[in-house]
Amino acid sequence: MNYEIIGGSFPAVKCTLEKGEAVKCEGGSMSWMDSGIKMSTEGGGGIGKALGRAFSGEKIFFNRYECAAGQAEIVFASSFPGCIVPVQLAAGQSIIAQKDAFLACEESVNVATHIHEKVGGGLFGGMGFIMQKFTGPGVVFLEIDGSLEKYELAAGESKIVDGPHLAIIGNNVKFRVERIKGAKNIMFGGEGLFNTVVEGPGNVWLQSMPISNVAAQIAKYIPTSD
Repeated sequence: MNYEIIGGSFPAVKCTLEKGEAVKCEGGSMSWMDSGIKMSTEGGGGIGKALGRAFSGEKIFFNRYECAAGQAEIVFASSFPGCIVPVQLAAGQSIIAQKDAFLACEESVNVATHIHEKVGGGLFGGMGFIMQKFTGPGVVFLEIDGSLEKYELAAGESKIVDGPHLAIIGNNVKFRVERIKGAKNIMFGGEGLFNTVVEGPGNVWLQSMPISNVAAQIAKYIPTSD
């Protein structure tokens, strides 16, 4: 499979498939495709995984798109201004992403629900209790809100992040919630009560414009009924 990211701030990924190659996505992600591509809807991993996705609020089924003959193109567009990140995963390599980041992936990539183990991290860590885990081999395409900054953290190296800006982490990256110190900082600093601390080794992807922050800003200008 070959692919190209197009569209600038309103991106899409254009995938070119050879005969027999296939990609998969959740329902509603496909934007346009050539007539040589055939679609099928599949559960993707059996009853257990399907129930896990249903519990997490995700769609139970995946759409599978296979090139039936020659060469054909299929395009997946982002649902929000930002960028699309292609992550190449080796066999057995995993990343964890916020629940709504998944756009599409090669058929060989395993997509699973990931539940945060700690209550504090789930409530205040920015990525939520329920995330998605992607395991290679293959390429997975993820949506990032706004622009992207990627960091490769060494063992023991850490960064402090305002929770919603944390989009993707490598499977070995540790993250925890840390309360902001000082009553004055909490009351007047405007940064809330908690930050998220991510610690290497591994890669961390941060997003500049979380959709939750955008929604909060828009909400200020929506009139409320008396």
